[in-house]
Amino acid sequence: MNRRQFIGAGLGMSAAAFAQDLAGQKPKRVGIIGPGWYGKCDLLRLVQVSPIEVVSMCDVDKQMLSQAAELVATRQASKKTPRTFADYREMLKEKDLDICLVATPDHWHALAMIAAVQSGADVWVQKPISVDVVEGQAMLAAARQHARVVQVGLQRRSTPHLVEAREAIVKEGKLGKVALVEIYSYSGGGGQDPPEVDPPASLDYDMWTGPAPMRPYLRGQHPMGWRAYMEYGNGTLGDMGVHMFDMTRWFLDLGWPKRISSSGGILIHPGRKSNIPDTQTVVFDYGDMQVVWQHRYWGLPPDPKYPWGATLYGDKGTLKASVYSYDFTPTGQGQAIHKDVTYELDKYPEDNTEPRLEKQCAPAIRYHMKDFLAAIASRGKPVADIEQGYISTACCILGNIALKVGRTLTWDEAKGQVAQDDEANRLLRRPYRQPWVHPEPDRV
Repeated sequence: MNRRQFIGAGLGMSAAAFAQDLAGQKPKRVGIIGPGWYGKCDLLRLVQVSPIEVVSMCDVDKQMLSQAAELVATRQASKKTPRTFADYREMLKEKDLDICLVATPDHWHALAMIAAVQSGADVWVQKPISVDVVEGQAMLAAARQHARVVQVGLQRRSTPHLVEAREAIVKEGKLGKVALVEIYSYSGGGGQDPPEVDPPASLDYDMWTGPAPMRPYLRGQHPMGWRAYMEYGNGTLGDMGVHMFDMTRWFLDLGWPKRISSSGGILIHPGRKSNIPDTQTVVFDYGDMQVVWQHRYWGLPPDPKYPWGATLYGDKGTLKASVYSYDFTPTGQGQAIHKDVTYELDKYPEDNTEPRLEKQCAPAIRYHMKDFLAAIASRGKPVADIEQGYISTACCILGNIALKVGRTLTWDEAKGQVAQDDEANRLLRRPYRQPWVHPEPDRV
């Protein structure tokens, strides 16, 4: 199926496969690890597009878990309340899941995803897939060894107006030769420096910390504030940048860059507890093309309509793309093209009232889920297959490593390591807190 057919068939799932799914086949049994903010966003979009049965849910916050289970019971067709677990290993011991969603904080993605494929489930795992490169290599190896379909939550690849931009603008040659892509995020950050407090009574903080270093709990760290700390993720580059870098690779059919360099740091708010860069530039060098990431938590965006997005510069035209829209501007003669996101609120009115749902992203998640289901039916690769998630995630991690070591990195794709740089290669793997054991690509 080419990408034009992809649009016509419902962006990601063939009409025949989707019809079969809706025609009364046994509902797939689904479990989720981490039904917090985006976990619920993902799971409830899956409920919207397929007659699944959510049978199991796991979280280390018993209050969040109970509330999520009650919500799912109101939304799924059976109205049954899923079983709940405090430990994902106990949930997966049942070996009764067809599909498992992994939507934990980033530092928990690798162990949970690997355990899920080992249990026999096909997996949807949120981006970035890992917090270090070796984790990602182990996740890819596990998916292949156990012959599981793994879709990564890089849903720009299933965003309707961006699928259109790729097909009608990029693939039709309207940009001409593209030699520079700027990807960026000019928002976020700021806020108050949170105090140390006791973790919420409902939260098992030791289990929440898992393989990450144990550190004092900061107010707001759970359920969303953890993104401000490198112990649990990879900063804005790993959170926001991975989406736009992956979208660029998908637009232009790019693999690994030849070299990666980075500059920046904590330039505006030194001394705060947050330890992620508030200013960073990363150059992904593809030889005849440069992909340049920039983020900053201060100042105004160059274009207020595109505070988070990508700008592709070609010798025939320029394309700006974001979750909200795209704009094509030809060089010289030609017609400009603008397209906005389609919300689908008339078809899915529950999107209007679902707490904290990013309405502009809901259609993309639905089509990404359809693509996932089609790949499960065919046993093929989904559009954001784990290998694509590994490449995009690893490149962002390498951007952070380049910043840390202060030099350009050359990636050796065949060896899966940085060429001739022992210091950088030692940073491809983070230490794990005992008793958790770091996954290895050859032992999954």
